[in-house]
Amino acid sequence: MEYLVFRLYGPMASWGEIAVGESRHSANYPSKSAIIGLLGAALGIRREEESKQQALISQYHQAVKVFSPGSILKDYHTAQAPDSVGKFKYRTRRDELVIGRDRLGTILSSREYRTDAHAVVALRANVDALFSLEELNQALVEPKFQLYLGRKSCPLGAPLAGKIVRAEGFRIALDTYSPGELPIGSPAWSIDSRWLPSANLTYYYWEGDISDFSDSTESFDHRSVQTRVRHDSPVSRDRWQFRSRAEHLWCHARECK
Repeated sequence: MEYLVFRLYGPMASWGEIAVGESRHSANYPSKSAIIGLLGAALGIRREEESKQQALISQYHQAVKVFSPGSILKDYHTAQAPDSVGKFKYRTRRDELVIGRDRLGTILSSREYRTDAHAVVALRANVDALFSLEELNQALVEPKFQLYLGRKSCPLGAPLAGKIVRAEGFRIALDTYSPGELPIGSPAWSIDSRWLPSANLTYYYWEGDISDFSDSTESFDHRSVQTRVRHDSPVSRDRWQFRSRAEHLWCHARECK
């Protein structure tokens, strides 16, 4: 089985969770919507092209290996925007500030970011996938739109270093992948494990069947797998609607909390 494996590293990242009120939380590992958004941007797929967006969602399974969840950074965010006027749409930011000047209101929110987070992603394509893994990898090398880690304010801190890997299961694909050293130097957590709150744990998340992770019983106990529900599978990018999906978690360590 072939997998496209690439790394996600940056000084800041934000992996969106369910947003209630003014709070915008971040998960400690990449969401399905963030990875699909990254691929869509690389391919040049626009938000209104929902058929292609849905193809990316349904035709590929993903797994994530977390090296470092990063540290939480909280930002008290303020922004001014005018309220809507019937069917009228503001075309630019200048239109909002000039035409909608008398309707401006202040929006307050508290946003979470992950600093110095590092994860590796593996993708497996269905036989009828719209884009081959080679096409996806080439798009990551020469993206049509800017790539970022969850939010536009979170650019990549290192090349994605995508590789096509042949392996039996997500775990082998993730464990045999070697992106090389980070060009900006090694962060403190990669040198001294005491920087990590759970340095003795390696977290794996994947979707599909439990057996898709590994067909080997060596150091992998199926009974230790947790299956959880995450609300991060896009239904419509234009309307910002999401559905739930099942995801498995396994920790390679003495204990999993």
